[in-house]
Amino acid sequence: MARGGREQREGNALKTALVVTGGLVLAWMTVETAFGSFLSRLRSAIARSDPHTDPDDDVDAPDTATSGPPDDKDEPGPEK
Repeated sequence: MARGGREQREGNALKTALVVTGGLVLAWMTVETAFGSFLSRLRSAIARSDPHTDPDDDVDAPDTATSGPPDDKDEPGPEK
């Protein structure tokens, strides 16, 4: 009879874990649905506030370091 009680407790613990996990998933889905637009704006603001990037840099500007050598006619230089 001691074995039956132990197996029953293990089964109850598994059921409890599954119910709690399911409840947490349902709660998270509810929060994501209810506050989705707010959370997406918050996540994009967090992404823009990366401390390792300079906020004055234009992200959409082309990178001039990898675009090739500069043209001589664009920059004034000494006359030869």
